Amino acid sequence: MGLYEQWKKTVEGLVTPQQQNLFWADYFEREKENYRRILEQRMEKLEGKLKDLADGFGMDAVMFTGFLDGINTSLKEELDLDSLEEETELSAEIDFEKLYWNMHEARADWLYNLKEWDGILSEERRKELTKEFRLSKMAVSNKVGRNDPCPCGSGKKYKKCCGAGK
Repeated sequence: MGLYEQWKKTVEGLVTPQQQNLFWADYFEREKENYRRILEQRMEKLEGKLKDLADGFGMDAVMFTGFLDGINTSLKEELDLDSLEEETELSAEIDFEKLYWNMHEARADWLYNLKEWDGILSEERRKELTKEFRLSKMAVSNKVGRNDPCPCGSGKKYKKCCGAGK
């Protein structure tokens, strides 16, 4: 059984809410420390044997595979998680803007608010990305309101033009 399969089985095996809370509290703290280290040391690549990287980040290979699952969509080229083994040689390049965006997507404020981002993305760029993220999640309606300008271009309100009598 591959590492990613073991990770999924571990997570699925958390039956009680107490087990889930304990596991995820520990995992999220380790994840936070991993990201803090990556940002602080400006690690643009996760490079080396998976087992060695896991040891370096203070995780076992299975948990580190779970971490890779979380960062995978923020890599310039995604990993084939199902093929990962302890001896797998990794060379995973991180796209920091995508990582910041994905942390917003995951609603992981404990990650996108890390002070270590200061050395990676300027405060201005982080604000731009946050604004772009929020705008991308806004619902947009194509419906014309009664008091909106008429889409026919007449300059009249919709209710006095094409919407009259509706």
